[in-house]
This record gives sequence, C-alpha cells and structure tokens, in this order.
Amino acid sequence: MSQPSTPQATVPHPTAAELDLLRVLWLLGPADAKQVHQALLSDRPEATYATVLRQLQLMHAKGLLTRDESRRPQLYAPAQKQDKLQTHLLKDLIAKAFAGSGKALVLAALKGHVSAKERADIQKLLGGEDESK
Repeated sequence: MSQPSTPQATVPHPTAAELDLLRVLWLLGPADAKQVHQALLSDRPEATYATVLRQLQLMHAKGLLTRDESRRPQLYAPAQKQDKLQTHLLKDLIAKAFAGSGKALVLAALKGHVSAKERADIQKLLGGEDESK
C-alpha cells in the first residue's frame, strides 16, 4: 500500500521569473493580475499585463499560487509563506550543491558574498565578538 505524498515533498521549485512574482505577492498580499503587473513594472518595465497574467495562471497550475475565483478580478496569493518556501529551497540547495553540509554553504557564502559589516554582524550574532571593545 503506497502512502500519499506530503505537500512538503511536492513543493514546486519556482523559476527566477516566478520568484519575482512571488516577491511582489508576498509584499502586496492577495492581488489581482493588474495590481501585480503595476507593482512589477518598477523592476521589470518590459513586462506586459498579458505575460504577467499568463505567468500567474501557470504558477497557479503548478501549485505555487492560490486563486480566489469567487470574485472578479480573481485574486492570486502565494501558496506558501515566504520563509517556508525559502527554507525549502535552501534545504534543497544544501542537499544538491553542498553535499548536505550547511557549514559548506555558510563558508561559501562568507568567502565573497558578505560585506565587512555583515561579517561583523554575523560574528556578533554567533557570540564570537568581544563586547568590551
């Protein structure tokens, strides 16, 4: 007897363009395609309304978005909270690109992607800085 798959196991991976739309929706909350298009224009002025609407429809079909069909225009919203999806994507990245090692991920990030101030903030967070300085 096979067990049903859990939603966690079937979380779809958004593309870069889909992440752009998810960021807009996480910021706006539930929104119609016109609102999403307007909010996206500052970062992607080439985006057309038709393209945004089609992308939202595809993301809904993929399970990345929910859609309130009880009203017109329909409202789209992320199917998962931002931190939950980010955590899932990060776990997947660690497993695939860093052989399951969170330490390897952190070391790679610290090598060239963190400013001196960010590094100091991280050190303070980890308790490695002498606070008497």
